[in-house]
Amino acid sequence: MARLSDLTEYERTHLLKMCEQAPRLEPKAWADARPLSRRRVAIISTAGLHAGSDPAFAPGEGATGYRVIPGDVNPATLMMSHLSVNFDRSGFRRDPDVVFPVSRLRELAEEGVIGSVADFHYSFMGAPFPPTRFESKAREIAGLLRRDGVDAAVLMPV
Repeated sequence: MARLSDLTEYERTHLLKMCEQAPRLEPKAWADARPLSRRRVAIISTAGLHAGSDPAFAPGEGATGYRVIPGDVNPATLMMSHLSVNFDRSGFRRDPDVVFPVSRLRELAEEGVIGSVADFHYSFMGAPFPPTRFESKAREIAGLLRRDGVDAAVLMPV
């Protein structure tokens, strides 16, 4: 993990300025008391993942586009079209579960730790600023998750 002290002055200033501009959220209870063993879990990633038959992410699409990833996907067949030149793909190439842990979710479901794995998962490309640009798509995906019976999500900010 990079530390602010490891970055150039420009990068440090840029990141701190972004932090100051981030929206402030009021604290709320996000989850009810139902145990994990009864929850249906989906993955939401920002790694720019998609099936090989789906189009790659295009520049500027981060806040407006996402890809639907079927729950029965073989993670080794996923493509990553994240556009940042600073993005390190080496971990994903060695083990797709680093950014899309669907194999681990399947194991947890088999062991009864979670109730089930969602039929569909979602991937955005990156994290545009400000994060409020995601709001309309977040609401759209919330509806899709609700239809799939999902009541818990693993957020994979990459």
